Amino acid sequence: MARRQWSSSGVVAFAAALATLSVLCSGHPVPGGHGGFVPLQPHFYEHSCPQMQAIVGGIVAKAHAEDPRMAASLLRMHFHDCFVQGCDASVLLDADGSGRFSTEKRSNPNKDSLRGFEVIDQIKAALEHACPHVVSCADIVAVAARDSVVLTGGPGWEVPLGRRDSLTASLSGSNNLIPAPNDSLPTIISKFANQGLDVVDLVALSGGHTIGDSRCVSFRQRLYGQNNNGQVDRTLNPAYAAELRGRCPRSGGDQNLFALDPATQFRFDNQYYHNILAMNGLLSSDEILLTRGRQTMELVHRFAADQGFFFEQFAKSMVKMGNISPLTGQAGEIRKNCRRVNHF
Repeated sequence: MARRQWSSSGVVAFAAALATLSVLCSGHPVPGGHGGFVPLQPHFYEHSCPQMQAIVGGIVAKAHAEDPRMAASLLRMHFHDCFVQGCDASVLLDADGSGRFSTEKRSNPNKDSLRGFEVIDQIKAALEHACPHVVSCADIVAVAARDSVVLTGGPGWEVPLGRRDSLTASLSGSNNLIPAPNDSLPTIISKFANQGLDVVDLVALSGGHTIGDSRCVSFRQRLYGQNNNGQVDRTLNPAYAAELRGRCPRSGGDQNLFALDPATQFRFDNQYYHNILAMNGLLSSDEILLTRGRQTMELVHRFAADQGFFFEQFAKSMVKMGNISPLTGQAGEIRKNCRRVNHF
């Protein structure tokens, strides 16, 4: 696919539009469990760094123009950050050499697949130049995720801001708390519930798979059986399975990429739910929304029938997810470099 070319004026216009985005849903006060009750609010940087939204939007737009896959990567980064220790930018930390923590980048959900760190680095560098030591990495990730959805045709929302950055990361949390492609539906529902997210949030946020890719290793068992017995998952369209087998062999090719939504790979829409209804959900965790639960099945049908309803709920659920256990007030810090804490 040819890469879309963005002019400098186009990038500026996009950033300006994001800065004045109308409210589809608003944030709610959240308990700053690590530093008292401090609500996140969309205008947190209005005086301390008024150009924050424009800077983030401009760099995300440029990254998206250069690599259409980047939008999905930045959206996924926000999800993987918030499910571990809350939305605190812990996922960005490299190992610090002190042995105090292990980087989440090496966890099973993130290793060899989570990407976009260099885009966050560029944004942080630009913000440190414009507004030194003001904007947190956690807020950058949240805004970049929203901008990525807008750039690909999805809904916009005002992002409640005021998060601060963690001083540590959790490898075990990343391995155990993030839903896996092969988890059962009750397990996935439980992992969402542990974060304060309900079944509606689960099905809506799963719609983020309308953009992005997955690796062969994440769905191979659907093509060849859990015990490698050659049996195709009965909930997978046989014609689709045959197509997938062409580039996802029984062994090898683990890193081969496949579009989660091959019909509209780079467009944020509700096609994901139509794919599920046609038994063309790529991951087991996609298809079980239709086959393993009545409430999730009904939501799949509703989102497939009404894209506007899906967009509205997705925006609400993204705000809700972004409110998971943020560090606020005097907790944590504002990192100067998103990859490491300010002081060991």
